[in-house]
Amino acid sequence: MTHGNKSGPVARLVREAHPDGSKQADDGHVGCFRQGITRHRMDLANIINKAGAPEEKTRHWYAAYTHPNREFAVKARLDKLEVENFLPTEELVRETPFGRKKARVALIHGMIFIRTDKATSFALINDHGLRIIYLKDIEGHHSLIIPDKQMEDFMFLLDVSANGVEVLNKDLRPGDRVRVVKGPLAGLEGELMRVRGHKRVVIRLQGVASIATSYIPGSWLERLDGKSGK
Repeated sequence: MTHGNKSGPVARLVREAHPDGSKQADDGHVGCFRQGITRHRMDLANIINKAGAPEEKTRHWYAAYTHPNREFAVKARLDKLEVENFLPTEELVRETPFGRKKARVALIHGMIFIRTDKATSFALINDHGLRIIYLKDIEGHHSLIIPDKQMEDFMFLLDVSANGVEVLNKDLRPGDRVRVVKGPLAGLEGELMRVRGHKRVVIRLQGVASIATSYIPGSWLERLDGKSGK
């Protein structure tokens, strides 16, 4: 056996291409061939990783239940962990032995909204011990994801007129889709409903809750098909 011989299918392919059997040709082509295989494997691994990564790392809005009167404590933990969250609140005036006092309370008792990726959503419970339960989708197999537009309108409405909204039954029948075109809520999109005889714009978080604005004049509304909301 000569010192320059190689064994295996890769070496046989190189020897067939270079019948003179030069060691330099063998070493050079075997090396290039192996480098090509290595690059191919790395490229394939990158494709597989990239294919699975976006969904795992994409942040979504989730609705989570916690114990009533524990909403602010959960929010404090999320803030400390630098996890984006939203706790709908309202300001109430309560009678106390020391007179009337203002107090900020959760608008939807026992619920907080969390924006994070799928892996972190589980880590908050398993690794950080948050006592929360995510709402499930209609089939009950996955955590319910709230579309960004719905959540943005929900937060916008509460930011502009937190004390002028009303929490409604989440099974409220749907109405015409409308957009507010005038006033402080301009740009808000929701469903036009009559609540106790008054025209309201309802923001519905499907399967979670609905909130209604205070009265809005019909001339301030347009249907999303371009017609005025009368």
